[in-house]
Amino acid sequence: MHSLIDNIERFIDWSGRAVSWLTLLMVIITFIVVVLRYVFDIGWIALQESITYMHAMVFLVGASWAMQQEAHVRVDIFYSRFSNKTKAWVDLFGSLLLLLPVMVFVAWISWEYVSESWNVLEGSREAGGLPGVFLLKSLILVMAIMLILQALVQIARSIQSIRSAG
Repeated sequence: MHSLIDNIERFIDWSGRAVSWLTLLMVIITFIVVVLRYVFDIGWIALQESITYMHAMVFLVGASWAMQQEAHVRVDIFYSRFSNKTKAWVDLFGSLLLLLPVMVFVAWISWEYVSESWNVLEGSREAGGLPGVFLLKSLILVMAIMLILQALVQIARSIQSIRSAG
């Protein structure tokens, strides 16, 4: 069980670090788009849309990594003062009662939306746009699944922490 949890954590860590590099690529491509448009009077829809795709990947795939790294938004008025055991209880109940149900709901409610896009292999509405809108929409499910996995890791780690604290 521990190796499964460790493997999930490594996968989420690797995924987060990988997509974080897209932020640099987004800056470079945005610069290229601006130079092409304002210096050469050239518009390239696919290049512009690629920024949107990368942006979505950073946020949707990176959400579970942010949670793993405890970089997500948290109201920290009380939490920072809690003992490790109390923090583990808060994390356990937060994952069980909030994160898991919401992510299961997101996966369930978005399934039809994503599958309809896959059925028609939905592409850009813009001439010259990227043909993979169905892939972009799939990131919603990827986010939900990765956050469910991170929630399971957090639940396991919280239980470990509670047990070890006595």
